Amino acid sequence: MTRVAAATALVCAVSAATVAAAPTGGRQPLMPVAALDVQRYLGTWHQVAAIPQPFNLDCARDTVANYQLIDANDVRVENSCVTWSGSTNRIVGNARVVDPVSRAQLHVSFPRVPSRDSLDGPPNYVVTFVADDYSWAVVGDPLRLSGFVLSRSTAVDAAQWREIRAVVADRGYDPCILLTSPTVGGAADIRPLCTV
Repeated sequence: MTRVAAATALVCAVSAATVAAAPTGGRQPLMPVAALDVQRYLGTWHQVAAIPQPFNLDCARDTVANYQLIDANDVRVENSCVTWSGSTNRIVGNARVVDPVSRAQLHVSFPRVPSRDSLDGPPNYVVTFVADDYSWAVVGDPLRLSGFVLSRSTAVDAAQWREIRAVVADRGYDPCILLTSPTVGGAADIRPLCTV
């Protein structure tokens, strides 16, 4: 089995497990931080771990999100990554604040992406944790079908990984469902977060 096939099989298995482990009606939705400073949140974030999603199966490494303010309620979203073939995938979309109190629940949309092309809708991007210095964050959707650990740096040391695992678990995620995301200067391989 090639490295690409093995990685794809692992991602598909985790995706299937994630759907099978979807929360039931009795579970509380993912809670946002009390107040997000959108200005401090803007800029570049590196994905260091995530629950695999169908839209990023092509991403082999260096998954990056860049956020730039459009107006009081809209943020330009540009996601990019290096694919298994070495090319760059890039998509530009919009994140609209749908929770004016915390400003930490947004509806992210991308043109021409089925079920993701409307500017308006329910929250599908919840900032559930952000470090005091805005150096890393945990985001997901209300049902925890998606989850991403974002960092301003590609490098994460052992103490930071322990803190990340604790926060992820505290927010109701199984740390074994999230996989590390290879980055230049950071993780070299794809592993369950619970083993890092």
